[in-house]
Amino acid sequence: MSGAVIQHIQVAAAHDGVAELIVTLQFENGGRSLVTLDDYATHRLMELSGVEKAEALVGTGWEHVRDALAASSARYMTENI
Repeated sequence: MSGAVIQHIQVAAAHDGVAELIVTLQFENGGRSLVTLDDYATHRLMELSGVEKAEALVGTGWEHVRDALAASSARYMTENI
């Protein structure tokens, strides 16, 4: 995959005591970004990536992180008719 990839992952405690995953994205130009994923997004990322352990996410393309965040956000959307 081109673009950014997951370089490092870290589990952290959120303010509500639920675990979050902090993902370090490494860009082709050497830049890095930290992205925090809630429990829902973490599970979705692992499903999209086909892995069972968070450590196996290293090397995964940023597109899966984007899609996991979108899925996490979309779960709160309701259509007002």
